[in-house]
Amino acid sequence: MAARTGQEYIHMITKLKPVLWFGGSKVDDPFASSTFRGLIESQAALYDIQSQPEKASFMTYLSPTSGMRVGTSFMQPKTKEDLEKRRKTTQEWGRFHAGMMGRSPDYMNTLIMALGTAAEVLSEQDPRFSSHLREYYQYCRENDLALSHTFIGPKIRVSSESERSIAARIVEENDNGLVIDGVLLMATQGGLTDEILVVSNSSASWLDLDPCTFGFAIPSDTPGLSFVCREALNYGGSTFNYPLSSRFEEMDSIVVFNRVLVPWHRVFFYGQPDVVNKLYRESQVSVHITHQVLAKNVVKTEFVLGILQLMTDTMNLGHRPDIQEKVGEVIVALETLRGLLFSSELQAATDRWGSMLPDYRPLLAARQYFPKLYPRMMEIMQWIGSSALMTIPSEETFQSPIGEDLIHFLKTNNQDGYERTKLYRLAWELCMSSFGTRQVLYERFFFGDPLRKAEELYRSYDRSDCIAWVRQFLDAQGKQG
Repeated sequence: MAARTGQEYIHMITKLKPVLWFGGSKVDDPFASSTFRGLIESQAALYDIQSQPEKASFMTYLSPTSGMRVGTSFMQPKTKEDLEKRRKTTQEWGRFHAGMMGRSPDYMNTLIMALGTAAEVLSEQDPRFSSHLREYYQYCRENDLALSHTFIGPKIRVSSESERSIAARIVEENDNGLVIDGVLLMATQGGLTDEILVVSNSSASWLDLDPCTFGFAIPSDTPGLSFVCREALNYGGSTFNYPLSSRFEEMDSIVVFNRVLVPWHRVFFYGQPDVVNKLYRESQVSVHITHQVLAKNVVKTEFVLGILQLMTDTMNLGHRPDIQEKVGEVIVALETLRGLLFSSELQAATDRWGSMLPDYRPLLAARQYFPKLYPRMMEIMQWIGSSALMTIPSEETFQSPIGEDLIHFLKTNNQDGYERTKLYRLAWELCMSSFGTRQVLYERFFFGDPLRKAEELYRSYDRSDCIAWVRQFLDAQGKQG
């Protein structure tokens, strides 16, 4: 099977029968539900985009095993040109979803590529496990699987052997595989993908065999596996009323394991935190993922800038210095992000696995910068929009007897009331709605605790050349004196 089409993805969704809970009820057919249909259709559109003849040249490539065209987001980059193709693929998809889908297929495809190409690390525990992971990467690539993942667990553990697990843990090991019981938090698009990658690491290296450390992948409809969804952040209706959430609301869910059997051929590691920590470190998965995320965030910032400028033009605010300053702030941010992205590619080098690895230094800077930048951009949108973000009648109101009056009374110098409202409903949903607030929360904490990431930046950034230069400068000054 080659790169899939949107219809093939939808067929999978309707064929798959995961245990999906929403609003206290089981969802038998997600595609028939207004809560999930918009996301499914958007995900399907992404697969159709990569199949378009004019884009297939960079969004797909020839598989090294089957010779068929498969998705570029699965490609191990071996040259800087490969990195560019991966970036262009992410940004092509990103322009469709305006950077709103943090779990578009390229994210998980990048993750599984990074882990799969470094699978040899797992031979330290068992040579079979490295084969399992390598083969799973190839299986995902050749079948263009859609993946979700979960890795965050509750902080509480069981207090006695007789108490049922809370955080997901291994409760049995037998000839058929591992039995997992408990819960993990959380899976974005959980239950809406072919499979889920489960990677849990308690980091309890003081244990000989930690039952809360494991990595595996299973189909979303595996017996005993269920997904419990949060409240929906899309409210149905037209794309005029909810232009973002109606299409790009990525449902988050709690993942419950009720004695789920994971077959041995799907187990990648278990019990030994040191092994998985080494896999994370030596696969450079965080570098590959951050490159993909930054490419997406550049597109997201472009989208925000476009909205801000349209708002400014619609209300004829461009002559005001305060507005110029605020829009200029976003322009500077956009060019900074672009510069960091291109710098990471320009300074890329081949790693031990043969991957062309982007330079992590500019990526680390971007990772620290964007979580602060994005909330600020939403604040700027609120400042520019002001009370106009409140005068946003629904599409149904425009279709009512009062509609013609609203088209007239809400017009500006360059737009009628309908088009003006259409723009401001988009701005409102991005910077003020529940969907928009979730986007802010997502960007704040996507890479984890900002303070811990600042600590990592401080510890890992190589400053030795800068220090040596200053010392050399001071020594030279002393000799001159």
